[in-house]
Amino acid sequence: MSGVDWTLAARVAGRLSGSHPLETTYHFRQFGHRAADLVARAAELASAETGLDWVGDPKVAVVTRRQWAETNLKSFGTLLAPAEARLKSSGFGQRMTSRLMGAEVGALVGVLAKRVLGQYELVLPSEDGGDGDTVMFVGVNVLDMERKNEFRPDEFRFWVALHECTHRLQFTGVPWLKQYFLDLVEGLVETSVPESGRIQRIRDEMRSAAREGRPLIDERGLMGFLATPGQRDLIDRVQALMSLLEGHGHVVMDRIGARVLVTQDRMARVLKMRRKDPRMTAFLRLTGLEMKMKQYEQGERFILAVERRAGFGALDAAWSGPDALPTLDEIRDPDRWLTRVG
Repeated sequence: MSGVDWTLAARVAGRLSGSHPLETTYHFRQFGHRAADLVARAAELASAETGLDWVGDPKVAVVTRRQWAETNLKSFGTLLAPAEARLKSSGFGQRMTSRLMGAEVGALVGVLAKRVLGQYELVLPSEDGGDGDTVMFVGVNVLDMERKNEFRPDEFRFWVALHECTHRLQFTGVPWLKQYFLDLVEGLVETSVPESGRIQRIRDEMRSAAREGRPLIDERGLMGFLATPGQRDLIDRVQALMSLLEGHGHVVMDRIGARVLVTQDRMARVLKMRRKDPRMTAFLRLTGLEMKMKQYEQGERFILAVERRAGFGALDAAWSGPDALPTLDEIRDPDRWLTRVG
């Protein structure tokens, strides 16, 4: 038996993501027809802004919430297959455990399916062995945001496209970055075998947290709480990288948007408020996705601080190789990174 009941995960994700009336309207279909043109325009401007080359032509897809959930579950299944095999051989593949993990993964993906606006799918391999090179929009979420906030559709969709195109430039314009990220993720998967003495270690950490008056679950979420010290180091490296990428993407989309979009400032304010929605705070902390929210803020502060001190071009040093990437401490203290990379 596999480590995760993927059938149950898909059922839970589908139930939670649900459907939306806008999925059957001409607005959704029209978005799909025009999305490729939006991406082409955004790619040209983002490439000029970052100095990174736009290599090849990605697929462009406008999908439903369920389709987004299905795509991500398939990617997770491919990525976690080695870990599932080890869990099975270690005796952790019992039916109850499998169903519990399936329900948890499905619930997480189902909830996120209602919030995600866009995604660049490259770093996780597809089932057919391809690289999944796709710029994806969750159409109903974009349309719903436009209607609720009275955004101009052409401006909001282009603004989202700028962010996803910047991410594609990062992973295709920096030759070593995709493999580096996959190696980090593979490292987390490789160390996911059951740990001897884990229960006692967790008990000790719970007592320590109580004595020191600190939160038991920090911004790493349950994943970080249950991780070994070695896994936490990998989690911190992933977080540092994603802070750099998210901050870079956010600054680029805002900077281009400020030049070409009339409603840029208002859209930026609304999305920042959305990321701070108190109804999501507990969920984000529990799952570890609080890291994702902090990545935008910390990464943006890092990018802007480096630019103030050394110019936007100084960021090119980060793309020179893995050793030049900022650590999590350097993301929080940009001067340390600038000093180290000269």
